[in-house]
Parts: sequence; structure tokens; C-alpha cells
Amino acid sequence: MGRLPEAWIAPPATRELRGWVRHRAKLVGLRSSLKCQVHGVLANAGVWVPMTDLFGVAGQQLLADLSGGERLSVESRSRLDSTLRVIAALEFEIELFAKLVNGRLRTDPGYRTIQQIPGIGPVLAGVFVAEIGDITRFTRPQQLASWAGLTPKHHESDTTVHRGRITKQGSRLVRWAAVEAVQRVGGHTRLGQHRDRVAARRGRNIGVVAAARELLTLVFYGLRDHHIRALTTPAATSTPAPASVA
Repeated sequence: MGRLPEAWIAPPATRELRGWVRHRAKLVGLRSSLKCQVHGVLANAGVWVPMTDLFGVAGQQLLADLSGGERLSVESRSRLDSTLRVIAALEFEIELFAKLVNGRLRTDPGYRTIQQIPGIGPVLAGVFVAEIGDITRFTRPQQLASWAGLTPKHHESDTTVHRGRITKQGSRLVRWAAVEAVQRVGGHTRLGQHRDRVAARRGRNIGVVAAARELLTLVFYGLRDHHIRALTTPAATSTPAPASVA
């Protein structure tokens, strides 16, 4: 049906960039797991965490007080200290690979352009550039969304057509990056308005997925044309229109 591009083998430079991006993503996953372990240690020790971000400024002070105080048992304190040391080591490696990707792409016009899209910073832009590779292998943004697994499953018989959940087939990292980006944007942005408008009718998850597809449309044209239109928010008195990109 022409919805997916032909098979494409990434050139060596793209494969190297993907290796860095994917390694960083794995390190971030390990860090998230260890942070959950820290929460578990404190919960088992009966320590109340009043802040929403245990690893923010206030949370770091709480962890320092616990590490050097007597509120925790020797066993809990040793586990906490060990986990925090590993997290600190991971932070260094995560930052290192982010710098490697940014250094490789800092002059790439597509990389710089898509950072104009709300919710996309250097890290997510690096994911899109590395994982998508040559954007010209896609003829239209719908192919990119399908390749990222963000299009609904399609079941058709003689008389009925049923669209189910998204396929989740294709690039997991691109799908994650698109969803992560649209969850960051505020409701005053065009993407945020599209997300919230669909969410009001069909639920939060469907709204996020719809906005993620819209974001990939902007990414497609940003990588292809090195220019993005329709990023401004419509006037509050007018009905928001879908983003159009030329």
C-alpha cells in the first residue's frame, strides 16, 4: 500500500551515531531502575519523601542527610550509598554520550532545525536524526509515523473497517522520543492544543499519540527541508487548526 519505505541499510556513520544514541538510552534505563531502588530503600526504612523529585535540589539534601545521619540502619545506609555512587557514575557516562552525539551533529541543519519544535531538545533531536537516518527514504510523513509504530492497526472486511490500537512496530526509540516530546509541551502550543483537544474527546493516551503523529510530521519536514512552519499558536478566539507544513 506504499505506507512503508523500501528496506534501507544505514551507512557506517549513521550506524555509529545510532550506537551512541542507543547506548545512552540503555544507560538512562539503568539510571531509572536504580532511582526506583533508592525509593524502595527509603520506603522500606519508613522514610517519608515530601518532595516530588527525590533527585532534585531538595531531594539531594535529604539523601545527603540520610547518608550521613543515623535515621537509617547500617544495611539500608550501605545500600543507599552504593546505589547513589552507581547513579553518579551513570550520570557521567550519560552526559559523555550526549556530548558525543551533540558534537557529531552540531552543524547538521536538520538536527538544528527540529530543535525549534516544542518539546524537542538536543537529546531527542539526536534520537530522531540517528534513528531515522536518511529522511528522503520516506516520501511523506505518514510513512514515518507508520515506521515508528504510531499508526493504528487496520482490520477490514467486506462491509466494515476497524482501527485498533497503534501497531508499536518499528523504531521503539523514535516512538518513545515523539511521545516524550509531546508530553512536555504546554497547552498553549499548537501541539499541546492538538493533544488536549483529542484527549478531551477520546482520552489522554489517544491525545498524546495523535500529537506524537503531528510532531513527526514537523520532524519529517524539518529534516527534509531544514525549515518548519506552523509552530505558532492560533489566537485564543479562533478555532485551532491542524498544523500544516509546506
